[in-house]
Amino acid sequence: MIPRVLTATLQRLANGFPVVVITGPRQSGKTTLVQSVFPGKAYLSLENPDLRQFAIEDPRGFLAQHPDGAIYDEVQRAPELLSYMQGLVDQQRTPGRYILTGSQNFALSQQISQSLAGRAGVAQLLPLSGKELAAAGQLPEHIDTFLFTGGYPALYATPVDAADWFGSYVTTYLERDVRDLTAVRDLITFQRFLKLCAARTGQLVNLSSLATDCGIAQSTATAWLSILEASYILFRLPPHFANFGKRLIKSPKLYFHDTGLAAFLLGIQTPQQLATHSARPALFETLVVGEHLRSCFNKGKPSNLYFWRDSSGNEVDLMRDEAGALYPTEIKSGQTVASDMFKALHKWQTISGSTATPQLISGGTGLYERNGVQVLGWKEFLATNNVL
Repeated sequence: MIPRVLTATLQRLANGFPVVVITGPRQSGKTTLVQSVFPGKAYLSLENPDLRQFAIEDPRGFLAQHPDGAIYDEVQRAPELLSYMQGLVDQQRTPGRYILTGSQNFALSQQISQSLAGRAGVAQLLPLSGKELAAAGQLPEHIDTFLFTGGYPALYATPVDAADWFGSYVTTYLERDVRDLTAVRDLITFQRFLKLCAARTGQLVNLSSLATDCGIAQSTATAWLSILEASYILFRLPPHFANFGKRLIKSPKLYFHDTGLAAFLLGIQTPQQLATHSARPALFETLVVGEHLRSCFNKGKPSNLYFWRDSSGNEVDLMRDEAGALYPTEIKSGQTVASDMFKALHKWQTISGSTATPQLISGGTGLYERNGVQVLGWKEFLATNNVL
């Protein structure tokens, strides 16, 4: 098992809350992680039909099997349990008593807010970060290989072909999770929608265009986008609304949580195809933004990430808001750092009056300062503690 940065956060939450909840996409390593962090606890998966039926039909009896608590995997399969768990927790608030995992953020969050508010510490586990892979000696040597493979643990634990694995993953996701979350009957159209979203990673969300290209109503596109967010397939990065005297773009940007999945949906079959593929800059930006988001989640914190763009076309790819102080980052997939790559950062400094040192993350190598900007190659960014 590749050590996960989230381990320390789970241990901290287990010392302060009677219930610890870990959400994240399927196959991100939640089960492996909780069994490693809490080895003394019984493990029960509610994917098991017999256990799920027992939990739904007799929740009191099901919970009574392990009065000192247990790990309940995919607990959104039996949401009735949480109401009964609330009563037991109120009687005995032992820290770290129940460990719950789930892969549907919306469904699970709704149940937790109703039944376990104030009793549960919540963490989110995304696929492996570059820092985790680098620490384990498994970070790919070439950036295109990393973009193509992504971070799902199974692709580093077994010799499975990435195309075979992602094909199975998408099929399973479409057949199970989508139908669980909503009444999506036309799976072929939904799969087309998923591919169109992959083609828009790193771009502003335009629901009207997305709906038109897919041949669906805009209301349907809105609902389907929410499904993909709830299942940790993609996320929306909001714009920062600090008023610097310019009219600001208000639409969010769309990103996939995993570049390997996005590359698969784009029909990219080998890492070599990425070298000249038109989506390469967007996938590299998706990787860097995703690494920052993992940093937030691994610390048990909500996202503090934004982008900035005004109506004149000035844009900074990423903004970190640290207690009101903004730290800008420009993202360029090219290996050579040219002088014009600094223009957006310098323009933002002029407009905002900020004195914070900007970053530029490139597809090249090295860690140095140039024109008042900290420049990091992709490996230096992923393998160091600059963000993570």
